[in-house]
Amino acid sequence: MPGRRGPGSPAGPVARTWYFISCILAALILLASGFSYVVIRDVGSIGGSHAIASGPSAGAQNILLMGLESRRDWNGNILPASILAKLHAGNAQAVANGTGGNDTNTLILIHIFAGGKKAVGFSIPRDDWVHFAGTVGPQQVGKIDQAYGVSMYFQQASLRQQHPSMGQDQLAFLGNEAGRRAAVASVEQLTGVRIDHFAEVNLDGFYELAKVFGGVEVCLNHAVHDPKSGANFHKGYQHLDAAQALSFVRQRDGLPNGDLDRTHRQQAFIDSVMHQLQTQGVLGDLSKVSALLSVAKQYVITDAGWNLLDFASQMRSLTSGNLVFRTLPIKGFATIDGQDANVVDVPQIQSIVHAAFFPRPVSRHARHHVAAPIKSSAAATTVDVLNGGSTNGLAGGVSAGLVKAGYQAGTVGNTAARTLTSVSYGSGAAANAAAIARLFGVTAVPDGSLAAGHVQILLGAKAVLPGDLSASTPTAPATVIPTSGPQGGAVIAKDGIPCVN
Repeated sequence: MPGRRGPGSPAGPVARTWYFISCILAALILLASGFSYVVIRDVGSIGGSHAIASGPSAGAQNILLMGLESRRDWNGNILPASILAKLHAGNAQAVANGTGGNDTNTLILIHIFAGGKKAVGFSIPRDDWVHFAGTVGPQQVGKIDQAYGVSMYFQQASLRQQHPSMGQDQLAFLGNEAGRRAAVASVEQLTGVRIDHFAEVNLDGFYELAKVFGGVEVCLNHAVHDPKSGANFHKGYQHLDAAQALSFVRQRDGLPNGDLDRTHRQQAFIDSVMHQLQTQGVLGDLSKVSALLSVAKQYVITDAGWNLLDFASQMRSLTSGNLVFRTLPIKGFATIDGQDANVVDVPQIQSIVHAAFFPRPVSRHARHHVAAPIKSSAAATTVDVLNGGSTNGLAGGVSAGLVKAGYQAGTVGNTAARTLTSVSYGSGAAANAAAIARLFGVTAVPDGSLAAGHVQILLGAKAVLPGDLSASTPTAPATVIPTSGPQGGAVIAKDGIPCVN
């Protein structure tokens, strides 16, 4: 059962909102395609927050996507009864009495490499127990998703005391600004990287944007029925309307790996939306684009210094195949202060994020002499395994076998659907990469974006666990929990849309 939660974030079903990336990508890609002045004007009006000092809008940058579970709009008004009903989120009286909260139950940190042709994103599990940064009030530790709600709660309490006549709209705005500052600062402290920009959406915005898209296509490994979220879907591929999409990203109860499986659904949702943007003519239909931007202006909050027009020109070539999602590892589960929480290794997380965002460049000499490794022992090589094939849990099995053989465990996760398996490596890992590649019958190739001593395996549609590894895979690497869940691979059958729990 969910544990007790902090101030401003009572227990209850929570929502996932991260379709926001769809509106950002839509706005960006279409802008570079030369739409009318009206469209460009509308994109320029998205923003509104001065919670952080914005970084560059072009070149390499780190972007935090936040999905707020709030059952209120940005002005503090309780959502309409019709929306609450579709969310299975109680009624107005329950919200007024404290049901729901203001937790950032979606946190996805994305690094855009210079040039905009490649990006990597990390989902941050909402239950990771951390030290807060930049929060208002006495609470300085808790689940990372609580930093926003805790600061919003204490900021508004202080404002009510100091300015009893302050209106609800202003209270809501200043409370949300305090929450944004705390959420961004806490993620920066956990990951060790500076966040240049953020984008945030709430429940109401999710529903409205999903309506513009006409819903999404998803795939489930198993049929699900969850009265709390309203998720009632059959196994396999299916099209979900806006209300069903809300249920899909909200469900946690009844899933094998709980909230980690829900994180995997976030990534699957983004894959589906990006596929729809690229294949169904959304960006070529001015009426749909105008509707999308109209909703985005009302419901998407970004830092005011983010120049989306500059960002647009950079992001034209980014596709789902160039955007790899991973989930930050946890060490285990624990009950802390009466709450069910994830125990995390902060130095390990910072090392993983830094290696992915800022890979050590390969020198010109290394490129011409890739066959001469700097370190040849297996123990000096870290192997990342990403599943783009059709066998659930294969990435975890491969990683476990390689660890047993003496290699260091890297990131285990998923990538877009791919036909062939590939093995690539950073400087100093050529010899071990060649040995690993032989297990899959392929040839290893150098990749200057990978950190020194790293090997990356992208499993294709026909990949199987090599026989040399299968006899020695009793457990998965300790940094991956669990291997059968969102970090262990997904069944990807078509269109780059993964099948998930």
